[in-house]
Amino acid sequence: MQLNAQHIKQLREQRAWTQQHLADACDVSLRTIQRVEKYGNASSETAMGLCSVLEVDMDTIKFVPNKKTAVFQTINLRMHFLIIALALFSGSILGAIMMYSWIR
Repeated sequence: MQLNAQHIKQLREQRAWTQQHLADACDVSLRTIQRVEKYGNASSETAMGLCSVLEVDMDTIKFVPNKKTAVFQTINLRMHFLIIALALFSGSILGAIMMYSWIR
């Protein structure tokens, strides 16, 4: 489950808790809290534990992707396909020219 890593870290720091304190309160490892705060990855059990300990609902800490980010990712993906197609086409033309000049 994707969580809002920055918001979780902010909630922890507002309470002046260490990562170890939050880990103990949630009954998870320190490494789990570090991973959640860095990458936002957590199991549903960890997410529910964080909600309970931080006294927030799931919607508060759940990651909601930005629509602009999703659009840019689609554009970048299209650009990659276009570059690959042009490279293949250019390579085919260059290969054909080289073969033609070699046969002559």
